[in-house]
Amino acid sequence: MASQKGLIIERILRDRDSIWRQVVEERGLGRMTAGMFLTSFLCLAAYGAVLGASNSWEQAISSAVKLPLLFLATLLICLPTLYLFNLIFGARLGMLQAITLIMVCITVIAVLALAFAPISLFFLITADNYAFFKLLNVAILVLSAFVGLRFLTSGMARLNEYQSAAAVQRDAAAAVPTSPALVAGTPVDGTPAVDGGVAVAVLPKAPPVPSGLFPAQPAAVATGRPASMTLLYIWIALFGFVGTQLAWTLRPFFGSPDQPFEYFRDIEGTFYADIFRTIGDLFSG
Repeated sequence: MASQKGLIIERILRDRDSIWRQVVEERGLGRMTAGMFLTSFLCLAAYGAVLGASNSWEQAISSAVKLPLLFLATLLICLPTLYLFNLIFGARLGMLQAITLIMVCITVIAVLALAFAPISLFFLITADNYAFFKLLNVAILVLSAFVGLRFLTSGMARLNEYQSAAAVQRDAAAAVPTSPALVAGTPVDGTPAVDGGVAVAVLPKAPPVPSGLFPAQPAAVATGRPASMTLLYIWIALFGFVGTQLAWTLRPFFGSPDQPFEYFRDIEGTFYADIFRTIGDLFSG
């Protein structure tokens, strides 16, 4: 088993199968989830400060607080739906396991966004164009979210594979008779075994259980609950819509240079209308 020491993001990126095994076995999920929460909070706070620097130091501090809260609030809003989807279609996923899987996704998003922060800061300093800076960072967040959600689907698929393989092993074990039969003559496996002049039938051994939780090639059975995966993609779309609408509600994150600092603004319009308007401003200016 891979070592669990070191940064959690290194485990996620280099040895994600050990993460999925730990989720399946429900070993130390509380500690691992707390580590991912701290990592993602710090990374998102740092990136939020870069976003808010386009306006003022007050906006930088405000965005450093609001960006981690945005992801946490989106998680809290959408988590019950994901949990119920899995219950409806029979996936044996506990609440803490669901939280851990989503935190893997958010941690990847946060770390990847932070990796883009120097590029964002470079364009903030060298390009005096607020519309370009805004669209650049929206693109960074969208790309980071896409990569993070790929980790979520990968983890759910691996859990489904394990559950299918485990179900086959249980069925195979249940199919083996539990009491040996006493017969005269040759045992059923062809090996003589005599006890007091009576030939004892030796039962064939049950099929061996794979040594790892995740065999390299899982048995081709139970198609991995495709309905569950389909609902996961629906949930991802829901997660995206909730996140963007919540971001619009909690704005400003960037803070236009020609507007005074505000903690929040009046709710008007939509996130998508604002993006299209910003694209028009970029090409018209």
